[in-house]
Amino acid sequence: MKAMPQIQKFMTPNPHTIGHDLPLRTALSLMREHRIRHLPVQNGGKLVGMLTDRDIKLAGSFSDSSNLKVEEVMSPEVFTVTPDSPVDRVVNEMASRKYGSAVVQQENGKVVGIFTAVDGLHFLGETLQSFYRGRE
Repeated sequence: MKAMPQIQKFMTPNPHTIGHDLPLRTALSLMREHRIRHLPVQNGGKLVGMLTDRDIKLAGSFSDSSNLKVEEVMSPEVFTVTPDSPVDRVVNEMASRKYGSAVVQQENGKVVGIFTAVDGLHFLGETLQSFYRGRE
């Protein structure tokens, strides 16, 4: 039986991040430019939250949203894993808790990747292709 692959094989390396004290409009611009939906939030190189497109849409429903900072809208709860975490554990945790992403950090806290639901679908596609090719 094959060993379960590690999350680092399927994560998006070196994800875009944003400072906690930046304007929300800066985050929105960055997310649109790079076509991403999850933006890890940092303060002095330390992960302090996650900003998602859903957070931004919710904030936009408030009349005074133009002056909001990232830290006022982000979620301080972030699902984190290490690069050597097995893919099955990560995807099962994401599914059971309905997380849209996992931030991949080294033991020292440095953000080295992000694994999103889209990355999970790429993993699923590759796994299915491998499985069905082997049955022909």
